[in-house]
Amino acid sequence: MRHPTDGTLRRLLDEPDGVADADRDHIAHCPACQEGLNVARDDAAFAATVLRPDVEVDVDQAWTRFSTRPPAKRATVLSRWRSRLRSPVVAIAGAAVLVTGAGAAAAADWLQIFQAEQVAPVTAPQAELAKIPELDEFGDLDITDEINFRPAKGLTEAQEAAGLTLPAVADLPRGVSGAPAYYVVGKAGASFTFSAETTARTAAKAGATAPPMPPGLDGSRFILSAGPGLAAVWASDHEIPALAVARITAPSVYSAGVPFTTVRDYLTSLSFIPADVVAQLRGFSGDGTLPLFSAVEEKQTSVTDVGGRPATLVQSGSMTAVLWVADGVINAVAGSLTADEVLTVARGLR
Repeated sequence: MRHPTDGTLRRLLDEPDGVADADRDHIAHCPACQEGLNVARDDAAFAATVLRPDVEVDVDQAWTRFSTRPPAKRATVLSRWRSRLRSPVVAIAGAAVLVTGAGAAAAADWLQIFQAEQVAPVTAPQAELAKIPELDEFGDLDITDEINFRPAKGLTEAQEAAGLTLPAVADLPRGVSGAPAYYVVGKAGASFTFSAETTARTAAKAGATAPPMPPGLDGSRFILSAGPGLAAVWASDHEIPALAVARITAPSVYSAGVPFTTVRDYLTSLSFIPADVVAQLRGFSGDGTLPLFSAVEEKQTSVTDVGGRPATLVQSGSMTAVLWVADGVINAVAGSLTADEVLTVARGLR
């Protein structure tokens, strides 16, 4: 029997009567799902805490707790967070940032090979998305700056810390009231070194053979860059915020010499990457499209526009979000709202 989805694990906490007996029995006897349930429980507690404006998030303590977990459990947490990073939470918390500042790359005379110019959905069954390897399964990933998410005392402090201005909401949707809490997402970063040997091992585990890497790709290094950012969050009586408006400096990738197309074409040639995912990625025009991965069982995505710019609308349960890129910044509006309400807020920002 397949493992229940993350959504089912979370539903077991929030609405246990809504989980089928077969899933409930599987979870009760499956160590992997028990660990997943613990992660979901931790996520719920974290979200409940972070949406309280009177509580400061101790990021250092959280990282210490994570880094001291046994490697197997740490891998499970990272896997769960990967699914979170593909979700609308990316827009609210800026948690999609995995990278270091552009200044370091410029100082080393590295070449910028990718700058996010738009966000587009990549949809597939959860079972297919689960086959996509983590980045460290292609080489060595070094997190140089960890994700740093903290509350700010007000809009001015948040804007000064992020170096960005947050647009104002023209009219709050029905059911949303009061003043928001403000949060700052600091720069975060990573460097990555491709490895033919690591990629070959990953392919072998999937029962496949990795083709030879193009000249120069094995051992090539990259710096990924995104952030900082900020968000305004109107809390609700539930875990999901009533409304959140966020902005974060869009991700960039810097290379010591290998062009973006070489990386993209090699990765999409790997036979163990799901064919439907590859087809969607190859369909992106240009080099500036940031994919937003969505499981068809859990999320509905559609293409729309905000201010004449391409945007992606995501609906997952009672959460709706719209994301778009403008002037090198990812913008997002999300919350426990309808699609029309989210789009009205987004298109009315000033």
